[in-house]
Amino acid sequence: MAANVCNVLHVGISVMDMERSLAWYEENIGFKKVKDEYAPPLGARICFIADPNGFEIELFQYDEPKAIPEERKMPNSDLQTVGTKHMAIRTDNMPALRERFVKNGVDIAHEVTMGTESVMFVRDPDGVLIEFIQK
Repeated sequence: MAANVCNVLHVGISVMDMERSLAWYEENIGFKKVKDEYAPPLGARICFIADPNGFEIELFQYDEPKAIPEERKMPNSDLQTVGTKHMAIRTDNMPALRERFVKNGVDIAHEVTMGTESVMFVRDPDGVLIEFIQK
């Protein structure tokens, strides 16, 4: 990394319902809550969740949240919109992950094989895209 840049700390995601999102991220991809606070200057509840390797997602639930626009819910149309797109998570067993998602009713948005990589996009409870890749 460049001088004075150490490592990526977290990704931030705004959510409509914190409890629903906390449950979804834990049940489906194994992230556990590590911090929960209310930030009066923002008018938002903020929770940090972490995977077993320590990577964190910062979830925001604003007092007056706005729903994600429909075009942001589809991988190909979202990629055309300038801005941050999604996070990608590596898996070592795409079929088992897919089976768990189907069992849990997770919204699978897109699946494709690109060369030797299996790729699957899912939507969290608010429609935020998350990509899973098996190399």
